[in-house]
Amino acid sequence: MSKTRQDKRGLFARVNFPLYCVEMLDSRHVLVAGGGGAANTGVKNGFEIFEISHDGDKFVGEEAMRHETGGSVVMNCACHTDGRKYFVVSGQESHCQLYNVNISVTDEAEETSNKGQVKEESNKEGVRKRRGSSKGQQNGKPQRIDSNSNAFKRLQFKIGPGDSIQTDFNNDEPLQRVVRISKSGQLMATGGLDGHVRIWKFPAMKLIHDIAAHSKEIDDLDFSPDEKLIVSIAKDGAGHIWDCTKAAKVQSLNWETPEKLKFMFKRCRFGIVEGNKSRSRLFVLANPARRSKQNSYVQFWNPQEGSLVTAWPSAESLSALAVSDDGRFVAAGTMFTGSVHVLIAFSLQRVLHVPAAHAMFVTGLAFLPTTADGPFETAVVSISVDNQVCVHSVRERRTMPSWLAVLLIVLVLFLTFVLCSALGL
Repeated sequence: MSKTRQDKRGLFARVNFPLYCVEMLDSRHVLVAGGGGAANTGVKNGFEIFEISHDGDKFVGEEAMRHETGGSVVMNCACHTDGRKYFVVSGQESHCQLYNVNISVTDEAEETSNKGQVKEESNKEGVRKRRGSSKGQQNGKPQRIDSNSNAFKRLQFKIGPGDSIQTDFNNDEPLQRVVRISKSGQLMATGGLDGHVRIWKFPAMKLIHDIAAHSKEIDDLDFSPDEKLIVSIAKDGAGHIWDCTKAAKVQSLNWETPEKLKFMFKRCRFGIVEGNKSRSRLFVLANPARRSKQNSYVQFWNPQEGSLVTAWPSAESLSALAVSDDGRFVAAGTMFTGSVHVLIAFSLQRVLHVPAAHAMFVTGLAFLPTTADGPFETAVVSISVDNQVCVHSVRERRTMPSWLAVLLIVLVLFLTFVLCSALGL
């Protein structure tokens, strides 16, 4: 049965520019990016990183860093960390820009001391005196401490540009449309207006394969969890699965469309199979090519066979897709109402519906890691060009013990037998 959040918005943070991509930088930090473009509108372009925490009732966001990218709007990006180094790549016109993210660890007491807990004032004699806040206070607010009375640690980020490589070679206006980094961080894939899928060694940014995959611009790409496959979808209406090592086509996504109407794939994401990480599931958004009363679909494919397993219908066009890192949940965002749906991956049963989560279409979704704290099964971050970042969580669903289910079945059968006997049936 579908569940609707009472808190419709789930507002987590608000920025002052339209948002186009969202990525989890690590288990505690989310990166959002976008901008107003090259026009002199006064709307900036760049990234913002927010630290995520949960206060037992809701998610709380605190800005950790902001980086502006000048006249280049960030329409696509990807992140990777190995626990020591952080990398961000973003599409900037025909090029992919690598950013190295340096981090340092401070505690809140030290940060407060540096930023104003100790403030100097001059008196009439010219002697400077220090004015500090009371113990346990941080700029007039209680300082967060753990059970051992230690101040909470905080990561500070400093971002610097690295290599920039051209990834699209369209003759008219080359433009990178999508970039993805594999789970291990050893491979990067890009796609753009020229229809080519290019696989790069990461973070060296060295070209490995150049695949002439599609006749029109690429809309989305994704690596399989084992990094053996990559899926591509494009505006030519085709979806293909490629062997990453051989750069050869393995499968094409062919299906019997309703009423033989033309559909266009919009987004694609792989997900692991719970308990079997050597196998994967593939999820794809499919919208009617022309606006009609026909449903759009979240599709679940078997990538090994190239077969459609099942699909979940949506009454409106779908615009964004994400799969949780444990492979249990899929999230989809809508085009016209800005709504968010969360589905169980293996059955595509809907467990959460957030109507009008955003004032405009959903541009990106990203699941919080399953290790995040809080009384929920999963949580997903959504963004939009309405400048808002929202978090929507699926509360723990109560399940019935197997012994109780068996007891209820036996009881129902017994009562049915008694009723039939009483009626002489």
